[in-house]
Amino acid sequence: MDYSDKASYILTEDGHQKILAELKDLKENKRKEIADRIRDAKQRGDLSENAEYEEARRDQSFFEGRIQHLESILKNCEIVERSAVDVSEVGIGCQVNVIDLNTNKEIKFKLVGTYEADPTKGLISSRSPIGGALLGKKPGEIVCIQSPKQTKKYRIIKVRRA
Repeated sequence: MDYSDKASYILTEDGHQKILAELKDLKENKRKEIADRIRDAKQRGDLSENAEYEEARRDQSFFEGRIQHLESILKNCEIVERSAVDVSEVGIGCQVNVIDLNTNKEIKFKLVGTYEADPTKGLISSRSPIGGALLGKKPGEIVCIQSPKQTKKYRIIKVRRA
């Protein structure tokens, strides 16, 4: 399925839940913590030379910006539902098992939207070189990804819902 023109952000159900949890924490916990820090710093007197107050205000600004950003993502996202993922080919929301033909090792990738990508955890963006090469391919196919140092070749061995 092509999601490129439908929403600003493509999220898997897991990614959507993580954003909702972070937003809830920021609104319910961080806001209160910052308000308490600002109140405590104000009670210490002269605000013009109060480093704790300035730091709390900077943190408040950061967290409020983060809340706005997360709310914007949620407003402008499309959620790829696990049950709707077509496993006949690689797409967002799929776990892909491949054999690295250069090393003969099996690697697992989960294809996600750009916002969720974390290559250290095997979460690769559909817009990354590897994700883009895998997108739309079927088990048994070989994909080649050219990097500055070498060409990586992967054979897709399994595609399933993540």
